[in-house]
Amino acid sequence: MIRASHMKVLLLAGLIFVAGAAQSPPVSLGAFQNQSAPAGNAAEIPAEFIGNLIFLPVRVNQKQPSLFVLDSTAAASSISPARAAELDLTNLHGATLALPGAEFSLPQFASVADENFESQVGRAHEGTLGIDFLSLAVVEIDYARQTVRLYDPATFKFTGQSAPLPLTLSGGVPVVRAKFSVGGEHEHEADFVLDTALQPAAILFERYAESHRLFSAHLRTVSISDPEIENGAAVAIGRLHKFQLGRFPVSEPIAAFTRKNPATGSGADLAGSIGGALLCRFTVTLDFAHKQIFLVPNSHFADQEQEDKSGLSIVAQGSNLKIFRVTQVRPETPAAEAGIQRGDIIAGINDEPAADLTLESIRELFRRVGYKYKVLLDRNGQSVEVNFQTRRLL
Repeated sequence: MIRASHMKVLLLAGLIFVAGAAQSPPVSLGAFQNQSAPAGNAAEIPAEFIGNLIFLPVRVNQKQPSLFVLDSTAAASSISPARAAELDLTNLHGATLALPGAEFSLPQFASVADENFESQVGRAHEGTLGIDFLSLAVVEIDYARQTVRLYDPATFKFTGQSAPLPLTLSGGVPVVRAKFSVGGEHEHEADFVLDTALQPAAILFERYAESHRLFSAHLRTVSISDPEIENGAAVAIGRLHKFQLGRFPVSEPIAAFTRKNPATGSGADLAGSIGGALLCRFTVTLDFAHKQIFLVPNSHFADQEQEDKSGLSIVAQGSNLKIFRVTQVRPETPAAEAGIQRGDIIAGINDEPAADLTLESIRELFRRVGYKYKVLLDRNGQSVEVNFQTRRLL
């Protein structure tokens, strides 16, 4: 289920981050002191998490707040055209973005649509906080507690035991070095894009996988069509033996192998992307200003990542995103054996109507192993009831 963390907002009188012209100081700090934040002046933000995506409340030019997704690969922050129209925002040049306790001026702020976001995530796309925002504030993401805290880069000092992990920009996106092994064999070391808006743990580019012969390394894979990966294109997924960030080895994360390859200008060793299902094992502190990140393992560090165990790919549609349409049924899976077909609409699960479900809650149900589900379907206007029991597919 969706869990939202509504933490007490720390009122920061005068804490203002400003992205001005090149000759202006990037940050000016007011007279705020917070005794509960020994690492520096901070603002605790009432964040909302959907899966492993992070949403922060943002007021654009003092309008009503919107929930912006934190995307470490978006070059510039933006608002969706639909949300801009709702708020009657006509002049976005030099927009001011206010979060609880902090304010930012972003001269390149614009209106940008993300056409697939709503169907893939199951909530409206209102805006994006990108690299320009991350360059002005140190952002601490506590995935276990589902909270976010912003620090002023000028006064930030990490007080934990973790050593910093170097962060670089390659092709305009943040990149970190990581190690991984497939099937317990040869260990690979390569650069990965750090993507906070990516749900899967890791994506490996086809060019890298082929050049390093990963598919011949006794890696068991299954084919899926995941709306969150390449807009539903068929990809292979498999469990890596290990994936290590800094000094922290994560056992058996799931990696997707895609046809996508690094953009022109990216480093030759760029192997893929790291996403939320891996990052959620840590408290992650993104310090773009000083080109480093900090990782502190949380209580979920040793959890085994769970794949879909139904065989279904589902998207959300309709004005309220409560039409859950099946876009793919993988052969020889519980859903296929139960007779579910592409195009079916999930009207209810175990007597709970679709109106009370979310796309993420449905996906979470179908990641459980050995659970029996009664699924009510709408098939071309006719009601169909099926039953199946989930099982491991990977």
